Amino acid sequence: MAEVQSGQAEAKKYETYTLAVDPLQDDKATEIKLLSFKRPHMRAFHCSWFCFFIAFFIWFAIAPLLPEVKETLGLSKKQIWTSNICSVAGTIFLRFVNGPLCDKYGARIPMGFILAFASIPCAMTGLINSATSLAVLRFFIGFGGSTFVMCQFWTSRMFTKEVVGTANALVGGWGNLGGGVTQIVMGSVLFPLFKTGMSAEQAWRTVCIVPACVGLATGITIMFISDDAPKGNYKDLKKSGVMAEVSAGASFRQGAMNINTWLLFIQYACCFGVELTMNNAAASYFKSTFELTTESAAAIASIFGWMNLFARGVGGFVSDKANGKMGMRGRLWWQTICLVIEGIMVLIFANTTSLGLAIFIMVIFSSFVQAAEGSSYGIVPYVNPPVTGSIAGIVGAGGNTGAVCFGLGFRQLETKPAFVLMGSCIIASGILSLFVSIKGHAGLISGQDSEEAIAAWKKMGNSAAPTTLQIPEPDVEAAADVEKKVDDDAQSTTSSAAYNEFLDVVNSSKE
Repeated sequence: MAEVQSGQAEAKKYETYTLAVDPLQDDKATEIKLLSFKRPHMRAFHCSWFCFFIAFFIWFAIAPLLPEVKETLGLSKKQIWTSNICSVAGTIFLRFVNGPLCDKYGARIPMGFILAFASIPCAMTGLINSATSLAVLRFFIGFGGSTFVMCQFWTSRMFTKEVVGTANALVGGWGNLGGGVTQIVMGSVLFPLFKTGMSAEQAWRTVCIVPACVGLATGITIMFISDDAPKGNYKDLKKSGVMAEVSAGASFRQGAMNINTWLLFIQYACCFGVELTMNNAAASYFKSTFELTTESAAAIASIFGWMNLFARGVGGFVSDKANGKMGMRGRLWWQTICLVIEGIMVLIFANTTSLGLAIFIMVIFSSFVQAAEGSSYGIVPYVNPPVTGSIAGIVGAGGNTGAVCFGLGFRQLETKPAFVLMGSCIIASGILSLFVSIKGHAGLISGQDSEEAIAAWKKMGNSAAPTTLQIPEPDVEAAADVEKKVDDDAQSTTSSAAYNEFLDVVNSSKE
């Protein structure tokens, strides 16, 4: 048990931590040690990115195999794109729901449950026999994509705001890396391997059992080896009175009523939505445009996802560094730069006819896509700290909404006009940073930081920055009054006891 300012014992699971923590930010870590797997902070960090990685592996397992599915079932381009749209639409609703659920229950349980659930339709891929069954199955597999909300909430719950941009970007980026790994593992390794002992149709119908089994095992395991928060699991913290009960509905309302949430929703649609679109389209695009084999096209398409290995982390890291120099204004400038360069690269990519140059432009394009994603979630924890989960969910849903919109563009238009439309929307979204106005922080070109905000990002003064997720803390003044009262009562009680003892001595002497 640890002592809190009120003088009462505070229940928490761990007495000591392997990372430096800030007690004024609910024991969140002030540093990241990537080679550590110790509980609670780094164990949650690694569980977070790995679970989202596996979710991506499940989510896009069939994407590099779509040319084979299209040929087997005799599907049209529009039918394939309808299934692509369904795969990202399936997670939109759940991303809205998962945010309030995280505020109420923490990230661990929803993460494990949804990961296990999404594994079931993934294992049923071999049962597809029509365009309708393909679209329906991919809709339910897409539920796995909603684990992104838990991924970002978990690290926001474990790390202070000074480093949370880097933490969120790393776990999000390494998780998104699953999209690139899936392209090469499913399309260039497992599919050819399965095809050596069976027909191409039998191979694509059975190979998705592999990611399904991995996803189910991961979902069950993480519920037993990790923690919801630095001080333990939500259930225990609420039972001990350390944490107050949270209303999921009230949390969602507060997050949804903040205009900054929706501005970030649109901007995230134009970075993560673009990544999802490319995960669905890249292999087919390279195969048809440059007349490549399924295996070669999948290998090239995987490069887009592999940029997540560093690009999203760099985006969050630069956002944190810009915050250290300029506060929120620095974060917003970096966000704008990433989006504008991303949009320009899309327009160039759309007009590239050389395979080598297309790959080179795609690398730059992908790097700024993921950097913008990391930058976005460096801003999210500041919007309204007590309802970070709900805001993370809404903004995350923006990514899938963007993927649906861009998917419709690719479904209805030829490839080049669809890319031009997407690039133009991305550039326009960068302008929205002008309208982001977070209480207590400067905007892109107007407004001023509060003294508390300046003290936080310049690391001046003794006041701590607001917590990423506020947990009811002891009221210092009230605690002082209570302690004073307790001391007065104790003194009174002590004096009375001493007086009574004196009378007993006197009476005894008389006798």
